[in-house]
Formats: sequence, structure tokens, C-alpha cells
Amino acid sequence: MTVTPAERIGGWLLAPLAWLLVSLLGTLFVVVRFITVLLTPEIVAVLNAQSTGDKALWYASFIFAVAMGGYTLWLTVAFFKRRRQVPKHYIIWLLISTLLALKAFAFSPVSDTLALRQLLFPLLAAALIVPYLKRSQRVKKTFVNP
Repeated sequence: MTVTPAERIGGWLLAPLAWLLVSLLGTLFVVVRFITVLLTPEIVAVLNAQSTGDKALWYASFIFAVAMGGYTLWLTVAFFKRRRQVPKHYIIWLLISTLLALKAFAFSPVSDTLALRQLLFPLLAAALIVPYLKRSQRVKKTFVNP
């Protein structure tokens, strides 16, 4: 595997990197909260008393949180290694983040203002970052390693 000298990560690329790092911290926090719940006997007893459908939704949420955390971690490492596939995967990651926020907006029992705020940030990030990743010459010169 050869490493091609590429431009450093800088300029406007710092914004997608910052968004990725903040999302990584948030996702890791959510996973830690899920694990904390799983280690609390009282909450596990309450969870086991729920219907099968509710338990399945809870465990599906946990699995999605872990998967999203893993994908975010992988993407962060690839970003720092300036891998060629980062722009494509970053766009996929933004799409998944937007879909998860949309799911929370539609199906979560939280207030509409909180759900709308959770939806607004991924939509705004996608609207600003995707065109930059698609058209920028700096992106093409930065992410060149296999």
C-alpha cells in the first residue's frame, strides 16, 4: 500500500471533520448510556416486563447506535488517513444521520421542537457539505490514498 503525498486537511474541510468528531462523541455517549441501562438490574427488569415489540424496538435502537458509532469511528479514521473513499462514505453517513433524525422526528415521543432541532442539524450539514465534497478541488487533492 502506497501513501500518496496529499494536501493537508485544512480550510473548509475542518467543518466536516468537526461535525464528524462531534457526532462521534455524541454517538459514543448514546452507546455508553445504552450499556449503562443494560447494567442496571432495575431497568432491565422493567425492560423485560415490556411487550416483545417494545423490547425488539429497544434492542434495534441499541444495535443501530452501536453500528452508527462503529461507522462513524471508521469514517473518522479514514478521514485522518485521507482515504479516497471518504467523500462517498461521508455523504452516505450524512444520509444515514438524516434518516435517523427523520425517524426520531416521526416516531419518538419527544417534543416537536426537540425533534425538529435534531432534524435541522443533519439537514443543514447535508445541504452545505455534500456540494462541497462533490465539487471541491481541495477535496479531490486531499483524499487520494487507497
